Amino acid sequence: MSQTTAKTWCLRLLPILVFFISFVTYYYSFAVPQSISRQTQLFLKLKDFFWRQHLSKLPLPYGIKGSELLLLKVLAVSSNYDVPAKIENLECRTCAVIGNGFVIKNSSLGSIINKYDVVIRLNDAPVRGYEEDVGNKTTMRFFYPESASSNPALHNDPDTLMVLVPFKQQDLRWLKEIIYNEKRVRKGFWKPPPQIWLGDVSKIRVLDPHFLYQTADKLLKIHSEKGKQIFVHPTTGILAVYVALNYCDVVHIAGFGYPNSNNLWQPIHYYGHDIMKSMKNSYHDLNLEAKALKKLEDSGAILYLHPHL
Repeated sequence: MSQTTAKTWCLRLLPILVFFISFVTYYYSFAVPQSISRQTQLFLKLKDFFWRQHLSKLPLPYGIKGSELLLLKVLAVSSNYDVPAKIENLECRTCAVIGNGFVIKNSSLGSIINKYDVVIRLNDAPVRGYEEDVGNKTTMRFFYPESASSNPALHNDPDTLMVLVPFKQQDLRWLKEIIYNEKRVRKGFWKPPPQIWLGDVSKIRVLDPHFLYQTADKLLKIHSEKGKQIFVHPTTGILAVYVALNYCDVVHIAGFGYPNSNNLWQPIHYYGHDIMKSMKNSYHDLNLEAKALKKLEDSGAILYLHPHL
């Protein structure tokens, strides 16, 4: 091939090459949101306190500053801080994050939800009696003391990981008192947490505050001003979605979406009797979270399992 012919071919291929590069760049800018870091170590480990220096400069809920001693006592009782090997070793993890919203009621999604490798549930949302809509498989359950169930065995599998999301020092203190069977201190909670917890201590994990910080700072943009105290925090639901995006290859969600806030008497959950009025003075920005979920959906990062607004 002559030099002139080769040059001609290069010129012909140049537009195709430019288009290909542009397409790949465009696709990944939407398919993989920049806020997702793909950090797959989900839980705090005891060795982190001894073998490498923690650089956390923030207190809970976005860092561990000031809570190190409590964490040492909590983490010292468990010899396992990981996800079970049967999930950890999967080449491709499919995950379903199940919200507690009224929208999942009468959805008949239960059998579909049970087929995912990882099913993440929130707080004390029940399973028994609602299996047809929400399934009965639970791989992880995200909770904090005020949202804890006194007997996790009622609505979880025997091997369900109980993932504590520590929003404040009192949350870690509550867990320490449960683990060591110490006298319970009831102050510092907006709602009395269980004084007796019948769960399996070996299944407890403590979520790394890194994820809550990234959810607030990168996804919701509510923790970007340094030195300014923020009174709005992510819900456990949007946090669980962010964790799933870091840990899983496929993320589908169901039960997300609050009713119109103008209708204060509209039921919130697929269970119980809570209505929108009870969310009026919450520490969450539901509109902001809805917009963040919409962006994730539009980018293809998540997929809803049911119709939604």
